[in-house]
Amino acid sequence: MWRADRELQLSRKEFDLLHALMRRAGQVVTRAELMLEVWETSFWSSSKTIDVHLGWLRRKLHDDPSAPELIKTVRGVGLRFEAGAVGPRYGEQPPWP
Repeated sequence: MWRADRELQLSRKEFDLLHALMRRAGQVVTRAELMLEVWETSFWSSSKTIDVHLGWLRRKLHDDPSAPELIKTVRGVGLRFEAGAVGPRYGEQPPWP
C-alpha cells in the first residue's frame, strides 16, 4: 500500500483493518463490526486485539496516537476514518517518538 510517495509495509490484519475503515470513511465502525469483518469472528478473547493492531497501524501511517487525525476513536462506539485528513507529510518527523 502507498501513502504519498512512500510504500507502507502493512501486515494482512493491519491492511484489512485500514480497508474496513476506509471503505466507510466518515462513518463510525463499531468494534463488533471490525471483529466480524477483519478477524471473521463475533467474539474475541481480548478487548485489546483491535487496539494493538490500531496502534501499529497508526505508527506506520504517522498518525499521532495522542491526537490522531486519520483514524479517530469514538469513545464507547468505535473507530472512524477521517476522509479529509492528511496527517504529517512524509519526510517530516512525526511529533511523537
